[in-house]
Amino acid sequence: MAHPCPRRGGGGGTGDLALVTNVASFGRSGLADFVLQRVSAVVVGLYALCLLGFFVTAAPVDHAALADFFESLPMRVFTTLAVVSLAAHAWIGMWTIGTDYIRRHYFGAGHTVYLAIYLIVCIGLISVYVLWPLSVVWTVP
Repeated sequence: MAHPCPRRGGGGGTGDLALVTNVASFGRSGLADFVLQRVSAVVVGLYALCLLGFFVTAAPVDHAALADFFESLPMRVFTTLAVVSLAAHAWIGMWTIGTDYIRRHYFGAGHTVYLAIYLIVCIGLISVYVLWPLSVVWTVP
């Protein structure tokens, strides 16, 4: 019987999904990461379009107009969603880069230590990039 994977002599079929879901490390699901990456990109894109729409339609864009816009509850919630989406998007990308390029082949036996340091730095930076805007958005003026 032919293997379901085309690269191993099969003809495609249900084995293709197994290839996507088996791309995992540290218990992560490659398919879940793929979907989260796409959904987070859509959220960030919609947020950018929302901001563009505001700047195009608001007649005088001054501090008062910006404050009214960003202090509204829907905009605070949307900003929070966009910041969290951007953080998830960044984490998946940085995790993928780290696990793809910080390997034994390039760094020797200590590659796991370098990978751990890299991921800890990424977590720290992403945490700052999430907490700072959220503290600005949700601080009562």
